Amino acid sequence: MSNDRNKTEMIKGRGAQINTANRFLKHELVTEHIERLDEELQLSKSTQYLNEFPKKIINSVNSPDLNFGFSMNPYQGCEHGCIYCYARNTHAYWGLSPGIDFETKILIKPEAPKLLEAELMKKNWKPAPIMLSGNTDCYQPAERKFKITRQLLEVALKFRNPVGMITKNKLILRDLDLLKQLAQLNLVHVMISITSLDEELRLNMEPRTATAKNRLEVVRTLNTNGIPTGVMVAPIIPGLNSHEIPDIIEAAANAGALKAGMTMVRLNGDIGEIFTNWIRKAYPDKAEKVLNKIRAAHGGNLNDSNYGRRMKGDGVEADSIHQLFKNSVKRFLSDRNFPKYDFTLFKRPALNGQLDLFG
Repeated sequence: MSNDRNKTEMIKGRGAQINTANRFLKHELVTEHIERLDEELQLSKSTQYLNEFPKKIINSVNSPDLNFGFSMNPYQGCEHGCIYCYARNTHAYWGLSPGIDFETKILIKPEAPKLLEAELMKKNWKPAPIMLSGNTDCYQPAERKFKITRQLLEVALKFRNPVGMITKNKLILRDLDLLKQLAQLNLVHVMISITSLDEELRLNMEPRTATAKNRLEVVRTLNTNGIPTGVMVAPIIPGLNSHEIPDIIEAAANAGALKAGMTMVRLNGDIGEIFTNWIRKAYPDKAEKVLNKIRAAHGGNLNDSNYGRRMKGDGVEADSIHQLFKNSVKRFLSDRNFPKYDFTLFKRPALNGQLDLFG
């Protein structure tokens, strides 16, 4: 079957093409075929927003693979639809599927700004960078409507607490005013995720995201305004976007990027099934080659859960990719880096008209 014919069978505007079963549920809601048994199941393309009210918004990150200690996520699920997203598996905890549900049923946390303020007011909170977001994109389409990320930035600025940000959405430029104030105090670092300069690949792999051209423009605009910004070339998928590493880093450097990071793709949990289904539809001619290269980078498996290795991969395939990345960074970004956060500015606002002198 030709590549073009397979693409006509794909659900346009979505990454995942299936809803995987939820491993936590004993019963499963299914849609029966109305007419022929071989008829393709038509899954909903509309997006639903569901309120969620957690008891806290700051999450402690204990993974040795990550270089930040705290994160907060105003949204669960993400309409961007990135096929490789490791956060898909979290949707199962809400009784939803990591597949299409992850892209169409978005959990909103409207109380997040109040929760953040309450946690920063606690005497045992010591100023530390909080990553926005450690899970799903804080500037996904829902943010345009709900503006929770902007409110979280306002709280961070109010308390002078450092924040890190990672996004692939141009919407971040809406908050340029807040980011500039945070940057003037050395309280913000931004990473823009760029996985490919190939527009066709982006549309298939990350269907509801900004183009690479627009993301590079975001890098340029943020850095021009004094907001330290780098790029995350992540995830690297061997045989699909791995060859683009030098071009992406060069383009980012030309846009003013101050640093670059990378991770290897790992198809943990249900993502293995979702990704395999997708690549066999989107790129049938190279699907097995790509899947085999991913396995080669993870000891023969699509997934690797071992700390210290799971996000880096191992073996000849992974080593060659890391070497390509290191050489590219050395060539284009060797003389650049982020300024250090300033933790001395943290303060708690006045309480009952009196200053909190010991905050």
